[in-house]
Parts: sequence; C-alpha cells; structure tokens
Amino acid sequence: MNLQMILIIAAAIVALGMLALAFAGPSVGKAKSRRLAMVRDRHANSTEAVVAAQMRRTIAATGGSAGGNGISSLVPRRELMEKRLRRTGKNWNLSKYVFICMGLFVVMTGSLLVLRTPFPLAVLVGLLAGIWFPHAYVGRLIKKRVNAFTARFPDAIDLLVRGLRSGLPVTETFQVVSHELPGPVGEEFKGVVERIRIGNTMEAALQESAEMLGTPEFQFFCITIQIQRETGGNLAETLANLSDVLRKRAQMKLKIKAMSSEAKASAYIVGALPFFVFGIVWMMNPQYLQGFFVEQRLIVTGLGGLGWMSIGVFIMKKMISFEI
Repeated sequence: MNLQMILIIAAAIVALGMLALAFAGPSVGKAKSRRLAMVRDRHANSTEAVVAAQMRRTIAATGGSAGGNGISSLVPRRELMEKRLRRTGKNWNLSKYVFICMGLFVVMTGSLLVLRTPFPLAVLVGLLAGIWFPHAYVGRLIKKRVNAFTARFPDAIDLLVRGLRSGLPVTETFQVVSHELPGPVGEEFKGVVERIRIGNTMEAALQESAEMLGTPEFQFFCITIQIQRETGGNLAETLANLSDVLRKRAQMKLKIKAMSSEAKASAYIVGALPFFVFGIVWMMNPQYLQGFFVEQRLIVTGLGGLGWMSIGVFIMKKMISFEI
C-alpha cells in the first residue's frame, strides 16, 4: 500500500468522523431538562415568570451561537451565513455547516483520486461538492420555507382580520395566529409575540421577522401596520384588502411560471449539455480529454469556454426571470 492510498484512507476516516460529529444530536439529559423547562414556562401564570422564560431562551440561543467560535470564526461574512442558516428554520449552527463542507470535500476528492482522476479535476470537483452543494441545499431549504410562508400568509391575515373585527387587540391576534396556523407562519408570528413580550416594540419585532424572511409580502404587512399605528384608520379593512392583493399576486406568479416553463427547460438543457457530453466522452476515452488538464493552451481554451457559457446562462436566466 503506497503513501497516496494511506493518505486517502486517513482523509476518509477524518471526513466520516467530522460528519458523525456534525450530525450528532443533543444528549438525552439536556433534552429532558429542556423539555421540563418548556413545560414550566408554558404553565407560568405571572408576567415575571413569562419574561424570565423569554430571557432564558434568548440567553440559551446566544450561548448556542457563541459556542461554535472555533472553526466557524474562519468563515468569511460569518453574520450573513448565520442568518442564512437561521432562515432555514432548522436548528443548525455554523460549526456544523463547516464540518459538513469539509467532510464532503475530503470524501469527494478522495473518491476521485481512488478512481485515478487527475488531481486538479479531483480538487475542483471536491471544492464544488464541499462549497456549492451545501450552499445550494441551504438555499433550497430557505426557498421552500419562504414559499410555504407566502402560501399560508393570506390565511394568517384573514385570521387577523376576524380577530380585529371581534374586538381583540393586534398583539392578541398575533398570538392566535401563532397557535392556529402550523408551519413557518405560526413560527414567525410566535417569534414576533415573544420579542414583544421581552420589551421590543411591535414595529421592531415585525421588522426583524421581515429581514429574516426577505419577502415583499411580509414587508407590505409591516408597512401597513406601521402606517395604521401612525395615522389611524380601519386596520381590519386595510388588512382585508392586503390579503386580496397578495392572493392575486400569487395567482399572477403561477401564471408567469406556467408561461415561462418551456423557456426554462430549454435553458437547463442548453446549459447542461456540454458538461453531459464531456462526462460521457471522459468515461469512454479519458486519454482524448487528458490534454485539458495538462496542456496550457487547452486549459486556457476550456476556461474561456466556461466563461462564455456562464455569460450565456446568465443572460438566459435574466430573460426568463420576471419581477412582480
């Protein structure tokens, strides 16, 4: 067994260890203590107990995010990455994300080296697997959660309207929505209620959720609440009109998606076809494409082709993207 094989096996063992550490769940004792604390907080009657419970949760969240300052401190634009992880709605931290990226890079690069892939190509594919794949997966989770929130948000507004017309204050209607609607809508309104309880203003609590979601629908809702609190008026009627506008906006998005689906499919096929052909030829005759990794002129030509393809894909994406 040569040195290269030993290094590959050692790297695979390290990668498996990092993946196991990244996906390791909390201990049973800590989970039990946390559930007991949640039960006590749920049945607390006094305002002081509720505020104390909110403060404990805030301190626990701050400590959890500050506990991973080791390897995660090397990540550039750390605040933005932590915000992306929070937007997924999952209980993920930045250290776990970094371990997963490193593990994927080592596993993919080692696997390609075992298959006698050229070292530059193995490193390139390993970087793609370790950086782009986790980033794309997080983006997909964010998009899925935002779409789920947007689909149920008009129902939440209708529930707010019924509560306001029955005489409930705005904060009480927020709490009703957090209990009645499951999924991202209930979670976001629950977060708004908790921030209001610990002393934040309603505008600040709503704006924090708007920055976390990043959707124009919720931003419209925040602006409506703020204008009504400053100028007065019938908030129930205004929210009812907003709910109708958001439903029509969602219908228009679906129509545009149906009309542009053919153009999107053509763009995907045109963009993926050169890479598909390259992979097929590489599997059938690796020596034919070996020059792209050793010959300087072919390397420059390949990079130039990738650059022009990237420009073409960017232009096609802009042509089939519509803003409402």
